[in-house]
Amino acid sequence: MDKMPKWADIILIPLISLLLAALLSALVILAIGESPWKALQVMVSGSVMSTYGWGYTLYYTTNFIFTGLAVSVAFHARMFNIGGEGQAMMGGLGVALVCIFIPWPHWSLALIGATLAAAAFGAAWAAVPAFLQANRGSHIVITTIMFNFIAAALLNYLLVNQLKPVGAMDPATGRFPEATHLPSFQDMFSTADNPLFRGAPVNITFFIALIACVAVWALIWKTRLGYQIRAYGFSEAAAKYAGIGPTKIIVLSMMISGGLAGMMAINNVMGEAERLVLNSVEGAGFIGIAVALMGRNHPVGVLLAAVLFGFLYQGGAELGLATSIPRELIVVIQALVIMFTGALDNMVRWPLERIFLSIRRSSANGTPAE
Repeated sequence: MDKMPKWADIILIPLISLLLAALLSALVILAIGESPWKALQVMVSGSVMSTYGWGYTLYYTTNFIFTGLAVSVAFHARMFNIGGEGQAMMGGLGVALVCIFIPWPHWSLALIGATLAAAAFGAAWAAVPAFLQANRGSHIVITTIMFNFIAAALLNYLLVNQLKPVGAMDPATGRFPEATHLPSFQDMFSTADNPLFRGAPVNITFFIALIACVAVWALIWKTRLGYQIRAYGFSEAAAKYAGIGPTKIIVLSMMISGGLAGMMAINNVMGEAERLVLNSVEGAGFIGIAVALMGRNHPVGVLLAAVLFGFLYQGGAELGLATSIPRELIVVIQALVIMFTGALDNMVRWPLERIFLSIRRSSANGTPAE
């Protein structure tokens, strides 16, 4: 018997954790002599009160959806993929190669090619740690985080020595051809009389991220492979007894996870920068861990958590511009959210379980025996 209702685990615990993080964040802001209420007003105004703000919020949300889904898929197989950062870097390399070296006639075809390349490069980068765990017993946490540094070093070498245009100083590729430029929300939704999302980087990749949410839901809960992934995650011994091969599940789930992380590059490399730069991922791979934890590894929860962290990112940028509150404070707020939704989850869970158990017992004692 569950100790609490499903809705309490999915909604109530994350909500209470978020409120506790907000309360501590307010105390931190008070401690540096600023007004928490003013900070909240600035963050809300800068992130959701205009189409420009929404454009940046949804741009960050798109990145976090991909990396959050990546962590979620691996977690269902009882693996902790901390390599989203490196897998997204390799996804960006795949996007850059197909955009630069293939003469695409239209952005729609380029988008398909870039999506496949990003997923393939991210999956290939995740396949090596997966193979090492499945066949050599190497711990996936250690190998994936080490592969982040290897990816950064490899990308640095390629950008500086192979892909950088002649005479350029930045460690970056040249701009992608015009035919590969993706339509932004400004292109899609603005009119001459009503300009919307002006200058915001959000683009058509946001809808691909939504499709990815649906695809992951269908994979995990509606397919045979998804059932095998979940069964292996619940009990490796039982999965083996049922004939589910551990090597297959480890490798496939990690490759799917890496492919999703790699697909983030469609948004930031192809959609926003329109070239590959050295630090294009900007920590989104690690934020995906918090997004997956807060979203309870369910695509709907990941989507909502990604919107929250998109709000924090954009609101934090506005906070640094409009007030004397340092931009780095948003890192503190993010850390508090991660701490309460992850490390201190049981601090909220245990009291709630006791409350619901007490309610259930009282209800049972008050029911007349039949």
